[in-house]
Amino acid sequence: MKGVLNGFKEFVLRGNAIDLAVGVVIGTAFSAIITSVVDGLINPLIAAIFGEPDLTGVGNFEINGALFSLGLILDAVFKFLCVAIALYFFIVLPMNHLAAMRKQNVEPEPEAPAEDVLVLQEIRDLLAAQSGGPGAAPGRPTPPPTV
Repeated sequence: MKGVLNGFKEFVLRGNAIDLAVGVVIGTAFSAIITSVVDGLINPLIAAIFGEPDLTGVGNFEINGALFSLGLILDAVFKFLCVAIALYFFIVLPMNHLAAMRKQNVEPEPEAPAEDVLVLQEIRDLLAAQSGGPGAAPGRPTPPPTV
């Protein structure tokens, strides 16, 4: 039981779960904003253009007693696009710009030397140590390299 709780704790404290939670909260908040914009601005425009009180009233028809509403689908698609556009322009785009600015100030790490270069450097250092070059202790013989 303790292992399960520790695993759950790791999962929750991992960045992915926290990022997801933040995304859901931000999405919900933007959804409320978009709904108010649609209800306060878009629906009156639709009422003025189509003579319907909102987008859900556009394209309704009935066949054999079954009611079809193209406007309901259009309303859902429109709200989704509004939320996606708002999230992109107010969250994603500024965050990408901020990340790019941070990246400009960071120098890229140099590439690690290849294995053969490391071996050659090791040989050079051993030869320098044997001949009393830099890094060799004065007056002391250096031990032979071990292979």
